[in-house]
Amino acid sequence: MDELSQKCRDLLEKNGMNLDSEIDFDVNGVIYTLSFEYIIDSYMSASQESRVAFLAALQMALSSNDNGVSRFFEGMGKLLLMTHLSKNIETT
Repeated sequence: MDELSQKCRDLLEKNGMNLDSEIDFDVNGVIYTLSFEYIIDSYMSASQESRVAFLAALQMALSSNDNGVSRFFEGMGKLLLMTHLSKNIETT
């Protein structure tokens, strides 16, 4: 595990958040479940710039006082899911 990935995990643990927390997404009646850990791992496999931006956004979400972390992971999870689903769309 690299330094940025570890920082993300440490920030969550420091703030009492569980990496195993999950978010369910309903897409046309199909439920997709993504854990915080999966979301972090997915973004940490991106470019260095994207990884730094993810960490900075996570830090901002943690500093907000109104469910910022949950909303952050919901948004990041939606992006991952949309990217995954768009790659699997069959066009005719």
